[in-house]
Amino acid sequence: MNQNTFLLLLGLAILPAGCTLAPKYARPKAPVPAAWPAGAAYQAIQPAANTPGAPQLRWREFFTDEKLQQVIATALTNNRDLRVAALNVEMSRAEYGIQRAGVFPMVNATGTVSKQRMPASFFGQSGPAITMEQDSVNLGVAEWEIDFFGRIRSLKDQALAQYLATEQGRRGAQILLVSSVANAYLTLAADRESLALAQTTLAAQQGTFNMIQRRHDLGLAADLDVQRAQTQVDGARRDIASFQQLVAQDENALNLLLGSPAPAGLLPAKLDGVVPPAEISAGLSSEVLLLRPDVLQAEDLLKAANADIGAARADFFPRISLTAAIGTGSGDLSGLFKAGSGTWSYAPQIVMPVFDARTWSAHKAAKVQQQIAVTQYEKAIQSAFREVADALAIRGTVDQQVQAQQSLVQAVAETYRLSNSRYDMGIDSYLSVLDAQRSLYAAQQALVTLRLAKLSSQVRLYSALGGGWEK
Repeated sequence: MNQNTFLLLLGLAILPAGCTLAPKYARPKAPVPAAWPAGAAYQAIQPAANTPGAPQLRWREFFTDEKLQQVIATALTNNRDLRVAALNVEMSRAEYGIQRAGVFPMVNATGTVSKQRMPASFFGQSGPAITMEQDSVNLGVAEWEIDFFGRIRSLKDQALAQYLATEQGRRGAQILLVSSVANAYLTLAADRESLALAQTTLAAQQGTFNMIQRRHDLGLAADLDVQRAQTQVDGARRDIASFQQLVAQDENALNLLLGSPAPAGLLPAKLDGVVPPAEISAGLSSEVLLLRPDVLQAEDLLKAANADIGAARADFFPRISLTAAIGTGSGDLSGLFKAGSGTWSYAPQIVMPVFDARTWSAHKAAKVQQQIAVTQYEKAIQSAFREVADALAIRGTVDQQVQAQQSLVQAVAETYRLSNSRYDMGIDSYLSVLDAQRSLYAAQQALVTLRLAKLSSQVRLYSALGGGWEK
């Protein structure tokens, strides 16, 4: 073979060759209804026609409270989990680059200088020792696999899908972080409001206790009334300590999400002081779930498993590799680049699998892994559908619950006022006042909980629909 023929074969080898043996990818059908659930719990969730969907609404547009916006922005900058997710993307991108480079030959330049002194008797001669020198400069490739059957390209496609899945994981981590910070912020506001309510209740009950104690000292109140009033005071003191604990834990949770202590000026004093999020629409079709990062991540992992089947199938076919070099050589350094010093070599190799039980097992494992990936993709869609449906159910009923609870608070407050008035006039016992106090306090705390549930449901729906991602 002359030098021109060798260069021609080497050039042809460098060109992309062969075809991938991976199965043709087809997205599985979504195993959920095309429309959202309907029923009594969903009747009150018809937003205005121009209400935007969650993916189209940036988190700064959804969370309209300025202090909450600053808190979320701090978390996106400092949160360690989000940093790890971003670094995982960079690592996955580098791994894809490594795998992609395997498609192309690795060209190396080598230079060799060797000298050797041998006795003349080694060559059947007599006389002084002989010194031999060999110098060479070569440019070539070593054991480059020519991808006739797409094994390397299937591995490259697998690495690309893994990288894209990691990127979707980062998007999902950001959405989760945004919603987690918002929920922690709202929970802190609700617990602070409950603490303030418990402190106000304690002050009122302490005043009532002092009044009953004075009446008892004058012989106008029974010992039982004093003890009942004391139970109310002690119960309120217990609740204050409990809510102080919850507020401290809420602040700790928020600081962890932010990655740094939250400035006191940005923390909410009560739930009423937080501007509610904007209204969003879930749309008419559940196809919006296919754009959620976790669903896209599951689909990318399915594509990676699909490509892995192609690599496993290619293992049943021969592997062709090439080692070749072209350069110059000489017996002394000065003649290295003179005319007639050119050298070349090539060593193609083909490995034909005859029997290897591991190949069949690897192929079966790849097919099973692909089936697992399909199941996980379907499960991701089902879980996403359930999250949105639950959020819609809360959204469709929580307004009625809040309205009913507000009416209940007003009614119980009036009951307490009347019971207290009747007790002051000596018409009724203190037991009626005690029951009214307990009912009013419980109703007020329940109202705070329901208002928190309403705001949290909006955040949950926004997150479940894939809102909160922003580059």
